[in-house]
Amino acid sequence: MRSTRFPAKSRWLLALISLASIGGLAMAGDDGGSRYTGKTFASRSPVLGSNGMVATSQPLASTVALDVLKRGGSAIDAAIAANAMLGLVEPSACGIGGDLFAIVWDPKTQRLHGYNGSGRSPRGLSYADLVEQLGGKGPIQPFTPLAVSVPGAVDGWYALHERFGRLPMAELLAPAIRYARAGYPVSQVEASDWAEAIAFILETDDPANAFENLKKTYLVNGRAPKTAEIFRNEDLARSYEMIAKGGRDAFYRGDIAKTIAAYLERMGGFVDAEDLARHRGEWVDPVSVTYRGYRVFELPPNGQGIAALQILNLIEAYDLAAMGRANPDFWHLLVEAKKLAYEDRARFYADPDFSAAPVQALLSKEYASERRKRIEMSRAAQQLPAGEPAEHGDTTYISTADADGMMVSLIQSTYWEFGSGLVPDELGFPLQNRGVSFNLEKEHANVYAPGKRPFHTIIPAFVLKDGKPVFSFGVMGGFVQPQGHVQILVNLIDFGMNVQEAGDAARFVHSGSSQPTGEVMRDGGILRLEAGVPAEVAEALRARGHSVIHGEQPFVGGYQGIWRDPANGVYHGASEMRFDGAAMGY
Repeated sequence: MRSTRFPAKSRWLLALISLASIGGLAMAGDDGGSRYTGKTFASRSPVLGSNGMVATSQPLASTVALDVLKRGGSAIDAAIAANAMLGLVEPSACGIGGDLFAIVWDPKTQRLHGYNGSGRSPRGLSYADLVEQLGGKGPIQPFTPLAVSVPGAVDGWYALHERFGRLPMAELLAPAIRYARAGYPVSQVEASDWAEAIAFILETDDPANAFENLKKTYLVNGRAPKTAEIFRNEDLARSYEMIAKGGRDAFYRGDIAKTIAAYLERMGGFVDAEDLARHRGEWVDPVSVTYRGYRVFELPPNGQGIAALQILNLIEAYDLAAMGRANPDFWHLLVEAKKLAYEDRARFYADPDFSAAPVQALLSKEYASERRKRIEMSRAAQQLPAGEPAEHGDTTYISTADADGMMVSLIQSTYWEFGSGLVPDELGFPLQNRGVSFNLEKEHANVYAPGKRPFHTIIPAFVLKDGKPVFSFGVMGGFVQPQGHVQILVNLIDFGMNVQEAGDAARFVHSGSSQPTGEVMRDGGILRLEAGVPAEVAEALRARGHSVIHGEQPFVGGYQGIWRDPANGVYHGASEMRFDGAAMGY
């Protein structure tokens, strides 16, 4: 999802979010009655299950995934089925025209496996040719074929399924196919986001009718579907059927690939049949830091996950529990640590095949100690340099867990809502626009190059305690994700909240940091605080130089998480109140 505009998600929940001022003040306890006495706030109790758990941002997807677990499917099977369903019921956020990342705990090997399923830029478009296509000036515009990179999601499904799946892929895709044909009622938050996203795309100048297929696929009687209105997508059903029968080759070498290539050529794009045929994601080792006795894992660049780890390193030296959530110092510290980490994110994070970031140096405690000196507790930083580490050598999130102890943290996206807005003929899904995340400065780590993976925002996360899996989670929302990850972990670890409370508690989002695409923070950015953060805290932060918007816009995010009790193996599932989602277990 894009980082320059706040989407419609959650607007209808503003009144409920304002109630979270209770949860913004105090630690949580295990006593359920505390929800009514003001000690804590949660929209619901955690969902419990000993045999399996799923958490997604849409209840129909969660139902489909739970059914897969009950039929003997693995956590990976459930995640794939949920992802296919979400491509139908949350088309503004995800789909097979986008990319996929995952972290999997394998109980057989007792280790974590990471998967980077991001696609590459077209090999036939050189840097010089791209600049010429752009008329000598950037950036790459989001709703154009130049923004399209190779979609990695379907390859990711098959790579994960080959290693960890149990049920046939056709069985996993069958529910989404049935719903696509029969139709389903559009959920409330998605209906709002759908309408706003389509309107935003169609405001773009479109002399070549580039969005005719978008309108045919995603409008009903010339408008976005309303809440509870039945929506069908026969084209997507056929695409899923081709994948179910023909495997990954149906998408990357077969009829789907041919259609994508022909459509992009007609639209003036450069991703071709060879780019699709050559695509492969890769297995990677997750990287980690310790935080108060827990080991927190993210995937290495080209994603932004290590920014969350850098922030955790920076704040670990402070006693956040003693500060308390009603203390302006708490919010100020997290925001300033975020600014520091995002400066490094802007400078170093890129495709490691082209420019290897000094990951271990960036994640070292020594580096954090040096960078921490730049935090001034009395004043908000307006501008910051990136560090000098010592050299050594719209999105959807799904969490699933099965009876054998496998836990999956998976995230998938087409980037901006409906991606590029370009829907190949009769395929029923839009192509992502990840190409807008490239930098056009020649010496930058994230500069555009043929066959290169762009900087990526979507990040799954995982936590171990004493070498055992305890928490699989993610927070959707573009640039929000690392700062969202940190806030969830702080709520759990420092303030003792349960897995649901940690997501429902009031949050901040800071925008305006320097970006891997070339933008530079010069004014300190903008700090948005949910209504649940006390007004006096907002005023105190303004006095320190923060540009604060308090309670006037909904928060961008979308948290799902599964906590595993290390003592008895019971899963605790959560899906935050800001989305349509649901956690389900058995």
